[in-house]
Amino acid sequence: MEIIKDLPEVFEEFAEQRKNSFLAVKQLKDKGVPVVGAYCTYFPQEIAMAMGAATVGLCSTSDETIAEAEKELPKNLCPLIKSSYGFAKTDKCPFFYFSDVVVGETTCDGKKKMYEYMAEFKDVFLMELPNTQSEEALKLWKSEVIRFKEYLEKKFDVTITEEDIRGAVKTNNEVRNSLKRLYEVMKHDPAPIQGQDLFKVLYGSTFKFDRKAIPAEVTALVEKIEKEYAEGKMLEKKPRILVSGCPVGGATEKVVRAIEDNGGVVVTYENCNGAKSIDKLVDEENPDIYDALARRYLNIGCSVMTPNPNRLELLGRLIDEYQVDGVVEMTLQACHTYNVESLSIRRFVNEKKGIPYINVETDYSQADIGQLNTRIAAFIEML
Repeated sequence: MEIIKDLPEVFEEFAEQRKNSFLAVKQLKDKGVPVVGAYCTYFPQEIAMAMGAATVGLCSTSDETIAEAEKELPKNLCPLIKSSYGFAKTDKCPFFYFSDVVVGETTCDGKKKMYEYMAEFKDVFLMELPNTQSEEALKLWKSEVIRFKEYLEKKFDVTITEEDIRGAVKTNNEVRNSLKRLYEVMKHDPAPIQGQDLFKVLYGSTFKFDRKAIPAEVTALVEKIEKEYAEGKMLEKKPRILVSGCPVGGATEKVVRAIEDNGGVVVTYENCNGAKSIDKLVDEENPDIYDALARRYLNIGCSVMTPNPNRLELLGRLIDEYQVDGVVEMTLQACHTYNVESLSIRRFVNEKKGIPYINVETDYSQADIGQLNTRIAAFIEML
C-alpha cells in the first residue's frame, strides 16, 4: 500500500532534493554515467540527455564563496557570477566537481569573461548565444546546438542519433507539462498553497536526475492539492504577487519570504526557474529536430535579448491568468541587463496592465532583510 504523505512533507522533500543529489551525482559517476553541468535556462538539455548523460544546475546562489571569487574577480560584479566562480574555484560544489564538462553561454559580458577563467581549470564548452531573436540569429543558434552535439560525440566517443534527441525532447516536454499543471493550481483564488512551497517543487525538480520519474510525482502532488482545495483547504485571501527579474533560489528566496511574511502570496514566478523555463515546449512535430530545439530555447524572454518582446508577452499573460494584484521585480546588484530593462517592465506593468510594480535590488547577503521587509510590507499594504 502506498503511503500518502502530507503536503508539507512532500514540499520539504523537494526542498531537500538538491542536497540529496550531492550523493546521487557521485553514485552516477561511480557507474560511469557522464555528468554535464550548466548555469543557464538557454542550455539545450535534451542534447546531453540524448547521450545518456545526467544534467545538473551548478551552484551559484549563495554568498558562501564570494569572498574567494573576489580575490580574482571585481567586487562590483553580479553576485551570481561571483558565486558561480567561487564554488568552482573552491571545489565546494559537488555538482561542479563531478561534472565532466560545464556548458557556458554568452548571455552577458560578466559571465562570458568568467567562463574564460573557469576554462583554465575545467572543461568548459561555451555556446555562442545570439543577443537577438531574428531568423539570422536562429541560424547561428541552431549551428551552436549542432556544434554542442558534435562536441559531446567527440569528447565521450558516442553517437547521438536524432531518435535519441526526440526521446529526450518527449521526456522533457512531459516534465514541463507536469510542472505547468503544478504552477497552474495557483490560478485558484484564494491560493491553495504558499508560493514558497510552489518554489520548492519547481527548484527541487531541477535536481532530480531521473527526469522520467518527475511527471508522475508532480501529477500526484497536483491531484493532492486539488483534492484538498475542493475540501476547503486553502490560504486566506491575500494580495496576489507575481515575482519577476533575476533567477530566484538560495539566498534570494529572502524576497519571496519577505512577500509572504508581510501579507502577500506569490502566485506565479516569471523568472528563469519559474514560468520562463517551462512555458514553451519543443515542437515534436517539426521534422528538423535541431531547428525545433533552437527555436524553443532562443525564444526564451531573457533581458539579454534586444529587443525582448517575449518577456513582456509572458508577463502580460501571467498577470491576466493569475489575477495578479502587484509585480515585485527582484534584480541583482550589477546585473546590467535586468537593471536596465526594469524601466520597460515598470512601464508595461503600470501603463499597459494598470497594476502596481516595485523593484528591489539585492545581493546574496542577508544584510538587507530588514529593509526588504519594510519596503515590501509598504507595497503590499498599498495593494
